[in-house]
Amino acid sequence: MIDIKGLYKTYTGKEGNTEALKNINLRIEKGDIFGIIGLSGAGKSTLIRCINRLEEPTKGSVFIEDKDIVKLNDGELRDMRRNIGMIFQHFNLLSRKNCRENIAFPLKIMKYDKREMEKRVDELLDIVDLKDKKLSYPSQLSGGQKQRVAIARALATNPKILLCDEATSALDPNTTSSILKLLKSINETLGITIVMITHQMEVIKEVCNKVAVISDGSIVEQGNTYDVFSKPSHPITKSFIKDVSLNIDRNIIDDPENTEVVRITFLDHKAKEPLIYKIIKNFDIEANILAGQMNSIQGRTYGNLVVGLRGTDEKIEAAIGYLKDEGIIVEELKYNGSSN
Repeated sequence: MIDIKGLYKTYTGKEGNTEALKNINLRIEKGDIFGIIGLSGAGKSTLIRCINRLEEPTKGSVFIEDKDIVKLNDGELRDMRRNIGMIFQHFNLLSRKNCRENIAFPLKIMKYDKREMEKRVDELLDIVDLKDKKLSYPSQLSGGQKQRVAIARALATNPKILLCDEATSALDPNTTSSILKLLKSINETLGITIVMITHQMEVIKEVCNKVAVISDGSIVEQGNTYDVFSKPSHPITKSFIKDVSLNIDRNIIDDPENTEVVRITFLDHKAKEPLIYKIIKNFDIEANILAGQMNSIQGRTYGNLVVGLRGTDEKIEAAIGYLKDEGIIVEELKYNGSSN
């Protein structure tokens, strides 16, 4: 559906060039809800705006259904954009137009027949559950209602792709959840591919089946959302999930010279098994839990524990071997929390 290859974006200013994107390579399949997460200034908004050429890439290709939009002329690009809807953090509604008029706006530009346009607007009001607000103006709507109008407007031309640029950042947690449920429903019922830019981990966890992590203009990690966040490898990814490597203080460990500190990562059903109890019982070692957390991504559970193990080298080695045989990820840690 969307295939980004070797994409660069460089801004030229008085103080020289700034590379906003560096060799971006991403493939977004039809029907994905694909999240792109990064800190402020990482390049994520520039990336999403390159997908519909609101920003002109400096170098590289953006294929949408086998057409490289970077090479399209103005007329071809206008036609392509009919298949790409976009919603923004601050809604971008027309303040002097009511809900119906805001939703109808792109259809008027495309010179839809009036009866056909009214029918389509009614369908969209039903999809976003705003029939009772159809004559209300933006100033009379809550933040969530404004975003629902913006979503309906973005869907007006029956796009195949919906781009969401920090679409929930201005909303409270409850409203965010309702908007995410709406987007997931739209994805499932209409088959629209959704690309979501966000700095909110909860957004990715709730609806995205795939994710890419961007830092300083580069993709540092990508893949299935559960795999990326249950087994993060890059420090930026770990920071989003508040990785429990932590900085283990020697003062909280009795007899640190004879204690081996490990981080244990449990995936899916293993997170519910009493594996710490089993290694204490079966291998005659002590296991002191120093830190831990449990997480869930779309119904799949994963957890991390930092554990201090004490016993003979042979027994600790046997216990760790048992955990690995059970499919548990075990990493040896230094006391400052970094991997050996």
